[in-house]
Amino acid sequence: MSEKRELATFAGGCFWCMVSPFDEQPGIKEVISGYTGGHKENPTYEEVCSDMTGHYEAVQITFDPAIFPYEKLLDLFWQQIDPTDEGGQFNDRGLSYRTAIFYHTEAQREMAERSKRELEASGRFKKPIVTEILSASEFYRAEDKHQYYYRKNPFHYNLYREGSGRAGFIRENWKKRKSDEQLKVELTPIQYEVTRNNATEPPFQNEYWDHTEEGIYVDIISGEPLFSSKDKFDAGCGWPSFTKPVRRTELEEKFDTSHGMRRIEVRSKSSDSHLGHVFDDGPGPDRARYCINSAALRFVPKDKLIEEGYGQFLRLFHQNEGS
Repeated sequence: MSEKRELATFAGGCFWCMVSPFDEQPGIKEVISGYTGGHKENPTYEEVCSDMTGHYEAVQITFDPAIFPYEKLLDLFWQQIDPTDEGGQFNDRGLSYRTAIFYHTEAQREMAERSKRELEASGRFKKPIVTEILSASEFYRAEDKHQYYYRKNPFHYNLYREGSGRAGFIRENWKKRKSDEQLKVELTPIQYEVTRNNATEPPFQNEYWDHTEEGIYVDIISGEPLFSSKDKFDAGCGWPSFTKPVRRTELEEKFDTSHGMRRIEVRSKSSDSHLGHVFDDGPGPDRARYCINSAALRFVPKDKLIEEGYGQFLRLFHQNEGS
């Protein structure tokens, strides 16, 4: 399959927090942290933070629009920010932390303006949307220590994301969770017990332990993609097992000492659902074995991905085919 590559550039406050939402998405080739929109050539982090360069902290994304269209990038961008804040983002104040969409083509400009109008018309926010839409200019790559910071320093990154107020704002305004009362109606008893009360379903007596059809497994509550059949294997344990998630940023790992054991629990960030545990005895290069409860998952077959809005994940099943 031939690939087409385009650039998208977004400023959403601290660039550490703007990499992980886009990274590992299908069709995303690279996400670079840097500086743009100002007048100083090759600025340093300290110079940009001084608000004397005119630059924004930003990310530049190389993507394949056939897999992950620009409109989807825009939707994902809005869901990471407070678009009504003209003085920065959350605890990060100053000109370098303002939000902006930098368009590279006339088509991107039109899509960005339409997306902004739709957000304004939605009534989601009571205050005006102040995010600017600007022509892309020279983009300067940030220092290496700032690239993919969430991978290099996950503990500090997660503390910062929560402590700055960004994570809470996103949960409140973009990912409102269903109440327990709603979930008791929508889920089966075992699905509710597993996801909300950290229960474990019986081994070899659950829906997906020996399931081999091609497709993806999504969060039973939020619908967020979690795992792919391409990474599923028979671990002999009686539960669905995977070597890796579709996107690591959708999972949260916690130390679990329940039942007199020392384990790493795996939860879904979008729904705060208990999924299962991850162990270090898997067959892949990372040795990870994600042992997951079927009751926390819903399977979407490969031939239903487009119909159900997961079309970008078809690429997972064509990666080894000829171009």
